[in-house]
Amino acid sequence: MKNMIIIGAGPIGLACGIAAQQQGLSYSIYDKGTLVNSIYRYPLNMTFFSTSDRLEIGEVPFISQNAKPTRAEALEYYRRVCSHWKLNPHLYEEIKTFEKTQDGFVLGSDKGQYSTQNIIIATGFYDHPYLLNVPGENLPKVRHYYSEPHPYYNMDIVVVGAANSAVDAALETYRKGAKSVTMIIREKQIGENVKYWARPDIVNRIEEGSINAFFEANIVEITPNTVRFNTPTKSHEIPNDFVLAMTGYQPNFSLLEKLGVQFRDDVDHTPVYDPQTMASNVPGVYLAGVVCGGLKTNKWFIENSREHAQTIIQAIKDKF
Repeated sequence: MKNMIIIGAGPIGLACGIAAQQQGLSYSIYDKGTLVNSIYRYPLNMTFFSTSDRLEIGEVPFISQNAKPTRAEALEYYRRVCSHWKLNPHLYEEIKTFEKTQDGFVLGSDKGQYSTQNIIIATGFYDHPYLLNVPGENLPKVRHYYSEPHPYYNMDIVVVGAANSAVDAALETYRKGAKSVTMIIREKQIGENVKYWARPDIVNRIEEGSINAFFEANIVEITPNTVRFNTPTKSHEIPNDFVLAMTGYQPNFSLLEKLGVQFRDDVDHTPVYDPQTMASNVPGVYLAGVVCGGLKTNKWFIENSREHAQTIIQAIKDKF
């Protein structure tokens, strides 16, 4: 039996494993995807908003060639962290079942069953996109993740959204030869929280007409060849080859529900936890990182949730 099992091999899950190791506690890390799976799924040319020092964990220096580190540099860094601390996470192994026992929990995957006294949930939020919930969303041309611009060369592209991911997708596809790029935006303007170097760029491209934009717009239907949407004064239908629905993502609430974690009665569906220990309402279950914010996924980042690891591990150690 382990002192803890950590679900999620992202930066915060790795930080929890390092903290456990430093305190002499036994642990295992499981992830249904690859190492730092959320970062892996970022666009290939993505640049972080933060500086590299704010992404560091485990006292391993993060040296970047740029003022802001790139996705590729982050992947290299977290591989190095994992090797340095010999964390040995169990990757591509999804924990699917949970059973409460007298001594703790038994967790099950397709590969086996594992006993633990405590569970740390550090699953992030990038695996479950917000859906448009419109006819045609299941068509192959609709993508909820964007990786690189090449597949969209000489294509008519619709980008849905006005946050960082939408802006990056619109600018890259425009500059790499998309036939046309149209942004369909529910809000009245480009998001105020868009990276400071990208926001003026997208605003200028829209003002000059290089990228089309419809504000206060809502998609009504996606067809194999077009997209239909409404603005306050008019209905529109434009030809289209691909829809990049950059509408954001949400945590895996079903995992928390399986464990019996309760949620606050608020619009953000925030899970219940004690900020002093990060313990949920379920004895032995702790929450770490972005998952703590519920639907408010911009509350916690690597930079300000690294401290969750030390808090949780100290709380677990204090029980012995």
